[in-house]
Order: sequence, then C-alpha cells, then structure tokens
Amino acid sequence: MSKNLANKLNKGISTQQFIDSFQKNKETFQSWQSQFEWPSEDDREYFESINNRDDLRCLILAAEWCGDVVRNLPVVFKALEVTGIPTEVLVMEDHLDTMDEFLTMGGRAIPIVIFTDTGGHVLGQWGPRPSHVQEAMTAFKLANSDREAADYQEKLAETRQEMGRRYGEGAGYQQIIVKELRELLSAL
Repeated sequence: MSKNLANKLNKGISTQQFIDSFQKNKETFQSWQSQFEWPSEDDREYFESINNRDDLRCLILAAEWCGDVVRNLPVVFKALEVTGIPTEVLVMEDHLDTMDEFLTMGGRAIPIVIFTDTGGHVLGQWGPRPSHVQEAMTAFKLANSDREAADYQEKLAETRQEMGRRYGEGAGYQQIIVKELRELLSAL
C-alpha cells in the first residue's frame, strides 16, 4: 500500500519559521547555509525549471537538535527554494505518527524529505543523510543488531566518527545532496 500524507499537508511550519524556532545550533545551521553553492549552472537551472510544476508538495521531518538536520537541511532548503515547491517542516516531536511511517532501518533518523503529489500520495523521499555517509550507519546497524552488546556504544561512536569523515571538513558534501535530490525529483 502506498503512503498518503494528505492529513499532514498544511500542518507543518515554513522553513523560515523552523529556522526562527531554533534554540541552539542556529549559527551552525546558518553557517552551512551561507556556504551553499550550486554544483553547476545546469543544476541551478534544473531546480529552477521545476517552478513550472504545480503538482508537487514537500514535507520535511526534522528537529533542530539533530546534527544531520543542521548539516543537511541548509542545502535542501536552498535547493528547494528556487523550485517553487510548497515546502513545510514537520517537527519530529509533534509528528511522531508520521516519523514512525518513515523509519530508517527501524530507527527515527532525520531529516527525512518527503515529496508528495497535491493529494498527499508519497512519490519519493530523501534522507536522513547523503547515501555515502548513510552507508557507514547502515553497515553498523547490520553488523550490530544487539543494542545491549558490551561494545555497542563504542562501535556506534566509531561509526559516528566515520560518518563525520565522510561528510568531510568543508561544504563539498552539499553537492552530493543536490545531486541526490535532482535524481529523485527527475524520477517524479
């Protein structure tokens, strides 16, 4: 059965309201946002061309305390800003029912960027992180299913360090997010 989020359309907050609501991490979020650059003129033109479509909606599950949200949503917001796609943020804690429909390997991982049609039918999703970064967490979860294991937290910490290495020092990872979003939108 395909998922439908018609009951969530127009129930979120704007991207600006989300940023304005930050109690912490706002400077970091804005710093990543200010580093955004289109990978190419062709990418910018592609995202701008979506302005001709009025059949898409975007819902983003997020929370300001999440490092992946702070790092990835500045890119998502900038890329979607030029598309004209109505975009709203569903703060995870206020929409746990929706969060639980979009688990990542059984866990609540955010951000989750969900594209629907005007009737709320889910067409596609992205997140919680660029695929090359997510691969490290996926491998960890597949190899460490016992959360009570003595070395679970140690291995989780190592995995988080590896994810940090995969993100890299600068904003280069942002180009990968733009590429993945473009591939997703091209398929809708």
